[in-house]
Amino acid sequence: MTPRQQREFDEILQRVIDSLPEHIAELLDEVPVIVQDRPSPDQLRDLGIDPADEDEVLSLCGLHTGMPNTDRSVDAADMPSDIHLFRDGILDLVGGWDVPDARAALEEEIRITLLHEIGHQFGLDEDDLDRLGYA
Repeated sequence: MTPRQQREFDEILQRVIDSLPEHIAELLDEVPVIVQDRPSPDQLRDLGIDPADEDEVLSLCGLHTGMPNTDRSVDAADMPSDIHLFRDGILDLVGGWDVPDARAALEEEIRITLLHEIGHQFGLDEDDLDRLGYA
């Protein structure tokens, strides 16, 4: 992905964040959104994904790390949470920059992926997120 495409992706992400309801957007003050082109080798290893498996690497659009709100306790030293979005995975899912209405499709997929990972922060599992339309 070129630097210009990275900037465009990040601008679309910012529009999505700006459009979130205030009570959801406020969560992102506590749980940072980290944007990368692809997952790191350590992230892939932790997920059991072979970095050489291009299809599986590109199937990963986002990742929630850390402790969901539902598992936190007052007296525990909880790991901080992060939301990771992967540009290449999201872009691959929509078919690339050159498909018709790519930017609108990209904005929608960024929204779905971001809300999916925010859902994990609130303790929702994959089945819950699927029922809500964020799978």
